[in-house]
Amino acid sequence: MVSEEPRLERRAVVARLLAGRDDLVVISGLGSPSYDVHAAGDQPGRFYLWGAMGGAAMVGLGLALAQPDREVLVITGDGEQLMGIGGLATIGAQNPPNLSVVVLDNGHFGETGMQPSHTSLGTDLAAVARGCGIARSLHVADEAGVASLAQALFTSEGSTFAAIALLADSPERSLPPLDGVVLRDRLRRFLGTTQPASAVT
Repeated sequence: MVSEEPRLERRAVVARLLAGRDDLVVISGLGSPSYDVHAAGDQPGRFYLWGAMGGAAMVGLGLALAQPDREVLVITGDGEQLMGIGGLATIGAQNPPNLSVVVLDNGHFGETGMQPSHTSLGTDLAAVARGCGIARSLHVADEAGVASLAQALFTSEGSTFAAIALLADSPERSLPPLDGVVLRDRLRRFLGTTQPASAVT
């Protein structure tokens, strides 16, 4: 829930979470979170969603279950996570320790005109996640909290959820690749799951 807590700059937050973590599989929600992840440095393990609103956490869950030796970080927005709120219950039921979901919560629907989202009207996403069974569900509202989260994203016995209170700003867009096939194929290569050409029918 966005309140009168200190607010952080989104690009600085994402850069801090991803610093030195080129090994991560990162799933970014559509819009500003994808621009933020790309601005922090494009890598083969980054998969940007372009229109699957509400699906980022579920894509992350699928990858975490399929790749239990890989750490998977979902970075998405409050509007996107609100649309996929039921997915938190599925994550809570599966609870893989190699999955972390970070919601960049500016209290607005940034892609449709900056209308207030439910998190600025009383919805507490960390409380919802906790109620869905994700025991390690956090509010982050200052730089110390971001630094602590960056050091401990995958140290819980189960999944981690964090809602980070942000300024409602709109940095210049940093556009990642838009071709879904290119993004899919490079992620497969990064994960070592690319099939040889002879196996494709």
